[in-house]
Amino acid sequence: MSPPDAASDRALERVVRAETGHIVASLTASLGNFDLAEEAVAEAVIEALVHWREAGIPPNPGGWLTTAARRNALDRLRRDKRYRQKLEILADTSRRSAKEVDERLPLLFGCCHPALTETAQLALTLRAVCGLTTEQIARATLSTPTATGQRIVRAKRKIGAAGIPLRVPVGEERASRLDLVLTVISVMYNEAHLVAGGDAGADRDLADDAVWLADVVAHALPGEPEALGLVALVKFHRSREGARSVGGDIVLLADQDRSRWDVGLQTQAHAALRAAAAQNRPGRWQLHAAIAACHADAPDFASTDWDQIVTLYDMLLVYDQSPVVMLNRAVALAETGHASRALVEVEGLRGDLERFHLWHAVRGNLLARLGCDDEAVEALNEARKRTQNDAEQRLLRARGGTSV
Repeated sequence: MSPPDAASDRALERVVRAETGHIVASLTASLGNFDLAEEAVAEAVIEALVHWREAGIPPNPGGWLTTAARRNALDRLRRDKRYRQKLEILADTSRRSAKEVDERLPLLFGCCHPALTETAQLALTLRAVCGLTTEQIARATLSTPTATGQRIVRAKRKIGAAGIPLRVPVGEERASRLDLVLTVISVMYNEAHLVAGGDAGADRDLADDAVWLADVVAHALPGEPEALGLVALVKFHRSREGARSVGGDIVLLADQDRSRWDVGLQTQAHAALRAAAAQNRPGRWQLHAAIAACHADAPDFASTDWDQIVTLYDMLLVYDQSPVVMLNRAVALAETGHASRALVEVEGLRGDLERFHLWHAVRGNLLARLGCDDEAVEALNEARKRTQNDAEQRLLRARGGTSV
């Protein structure tokens, strides 16, 4: 039986995800102080956690959180004469206008500023714009909660000290920051899946919010093919959601019932990918989407064009030489009949990915293909120990053949 506060905690989680970016952006626009806005919202979330457990979920949870955040900001401003004139502005902004629905876009670019390190940009954006917790961000970025929290604090201080504006840049400045904005949305989508202590079902609110945000960026920046590439990628992935889990258990791609894939979303994804390709400016998000399209177009797993996928990964490495891309390429290479070569490439990634559970899982699967059963079981059990998701643990335990 769920504890009595479980319902209020889930409601708060949904509101934080949906409203955090809007509230932070609105307060920052009024105050001109990002750090104050983010701190006011963070305090409101803590207040909601306690109050909602005691008094129940309010009729308008989003309004409650907005009011609490504004009150916190007002309390802080009353202690600072420099902001005295802004009290009236804040007091009058009691309701969010329809125009504010896209306020997350300038907030996204403001957080993704070159004055910050890339890891700090990613962590801060996931916190301020998307409402993810420090623990969620740590998992998504393969870091620790302590390091992530310190990174967020330093980033907020730097934004205040440098006077970084929250706006959508233009020209070369935008080009240099768009990729990280798209990365943030991609990580946000990935975080909707396989949460710690959960089953294989996706967090639909978070996944849908990431798809929506990708559309917002692409529609606001129609001349950016990479934004369209990300739209295609997340919609290809979202289209498979209905088949990737059954009864809380993971269904691997090879075993998925493709009749459950969402054809409408795949059609939208193909249209976005074609629109991106028409601009004749290839990039990593378009190539990721092209790989996803190969899977979407195959009528069954056996018909997958793995040679084409390996070729696309080779093209992708021109733009993205991250260890995770190399790991995924090795998986595709093994499907072309080159498991031994794939294992050599995976072993070469040990230094970068050894603490990443999927590296152990891929290595274990390759060892099993090559008949190294004992080593395969050991690798799969190591992968199981390194994931906190229940569904992944069950899958890896079954494939490893042991409950150790």
